[in-house]
Amino acid sequence: MNNKERQNIDDKFKWNLDSLYKSEDIWEQDFNKSKEITKKLMEFKGKIAESADNLFEVLKLSDEIGRIIENLYTYAKMSLDEDTKVSKYQALSDRAESLSVDIGAKTSFIMPEIMDMGSEKVHEYIEHKDELKLYTQALNELLRQEAHTLSEKEETIIAQMGELSSSPENIFSMLNNADIVFPKIKNENGEEIEITHRNFIPLMESRNRDVRRDAFKALYSTYSSYRNTFAMALNSEVKKNIFYSKVRKYDSALESALDGNNISTDVYGNLIDVVNENLTLMHKYIDIRKKVLDLDELHMYDLYTPMIDEVDMKIDYEQAKAIMLEGLEPLGEDYLDIVKNGLDSNWIDVYENKGKQSGAYSWGTYDSNPYILLNYHETLDNVFTLSHEMGHSMHSYYTHNNQPYVYGNYSIFLAEIASTTNESLLMDSLLKNATKKQDKLYLLNHYLEQFRGTIFRQTMFAEFERDIHKEVESGGTLTADRLSEMYRDLNQKYYGKSIIIDEEVDIEWARIPHFYYNFYVFQYATGFSAAVDFSRRILNKDDDTLEKYKTYLKSGSSDYPLEILKNAGIDMTTKEPVENSLKLFKELLEEMESLI
Repeated sequence: MNNKERQNIDDKFKWNLDSLYKSEDIWEQDFNKSKEITKKLMEFKGKIAESADNLFEVLKLSDEIGRIIENLYTYAKMSLDEDTKVSKYQALSDRAESLSVDIGAKTSFIMPEIMDMGSEKVHEYIEHKDELKLYTQALNELLRQEAHTLSEKEETIIAQMGELSSSPENIFSMLNNADIVFPKIKNENGEEIEITHRNFIPLMESRNRDVRRDAFKALYSTYSSYRNTFAMALNSEVKKNIFYSKVRKYDSALESALDGNNISTDVYGNLIDVVNENLTLMHKYIDIRKKVLDLDELHMYDLYTPMIDEVDMKIDYEQAKAIMLEGLEPLGEDYLDIVKNGLDSNWIDVYENKGKQSGAYSWGTYDSNPYILLNYHETLDNVFTLSHEMGHSMHSYYTHNNQPYVYGNYSIFLAEIASTTNESLLMDSLLKNATKKQDKLYLLNHYLEQFRGTIFRQTMFAEFERDIHKEVESGGTLTADRLSEMYRDLNQKYYGKSIIIDEEVDIEWARIPHFYYNFYVFQYATGFSAAVDFSRRILNKDDDTLEKYKTYLKSGSSDYPLEILKNAGIDMTTKEPVENSLKLFKELLEEMESLI
């Protein structure tokens, strides 16, 4: 499919962006309209606090301009993604981005002025003007940061440090993506190939153990030769996070990072504690892997190769839709009707074409249909991708149809739950329908690897990230040796005694970009855990779980993420959701063990 020009693909397999803009003339009209609204907003500079009417007008105009900018940028970028060679859409995308930056700068006075009003005055205005009640949660969220907001002069200095503060990540990225060169090894066919970031994991999945070992040693020995520079970059990143947490009067860098979503550090700690309490399950999985691969010694470079030979499942797109719909049946007829409508209404750009953006995503705006970009290749993995992205799209659909614009989005903490719940339900359906032992083993291998990669590995990353910040907060220094020592200890703890922790893996911390994302990775594990818990409850038809789940889908950002989940029956401040997901991991391990 990737050799086809876009015009040679049937329209029924292409998305239709008319729900964003029916023509570029209308796009241009909105582009000009946004500038007029900006002028109106700027008239309120220094005057927002003067009256409830002024506050409401500013919030209303901010919503209006926000919607327009989102529509402009999304249309331009999605049009460009259809064929990234088209200069017309490159230009539209650049114009939309520049417009967004310009308007953001001109309206940057709004949030500081509202915060300067203080809680008492804001709530007095809300009481006296009914139209402001819509914005209560949004204003509370803004004012919640009051204790951690500095004076205008200090905030200006902090803002001016923005470019400097990105230096650690930029240095890492430049070294990791531009300067570092990996050696060549021989592949399965005896051909010399250069290791790259893109081909490393496929090489680690190779059935040929020599290829896996050679790739592993070559990659990490290269990182090791840059170890001190990578350590300096990561040490600087940690110090930067600690600096900001202290300036904003937080007790720790972790508390500062989580406060943006009003998430307690207990959620982070509970995740690590529960996973640590259940590491014997991970050790058992390692034992099973060693047995299935029939190895005297299991090494770190044996972790990615599939335990079970790939099942030859060639699944065309029509079959993929049917398989997904069957998997999503537990979500109810109303959910399925919307999915079917999306499948029949050009929400999805299905096949690859020349110049098309690679990968997959779900996107759209408050005013448009939710859209899905695929590059479908008739594999089982692609069926999971379709189901995953449809989960995101349905989350957006329910949110946009049940919330006003101001609450029409959702946080990263919540985003992956809907998509992963869909995957979990699909997997349950496939396992129930699998009649051949080999098919079932293949699916179990796939699911167990998701647990290993998402709950265990990401929690190990989260624990490492917490510990390196604690190390510096208590006066320590993150040298390359210290980082490698800490990372090795965690690998030994997480993977157990049945695997040889090769010394090369001690330097793996140097290649993980997520350590520059300020306590981001734990959300992969919490999201996966919540999704598995939701899917189990939905399948068991527990306590109105399905209706509660749909309440979560409809909630957007109308409340804080933890409260939205709590209202849906998942309390992430307790250990229960992670414990429940690991119970399923235990059941899957036992099922696989009984089949091998």
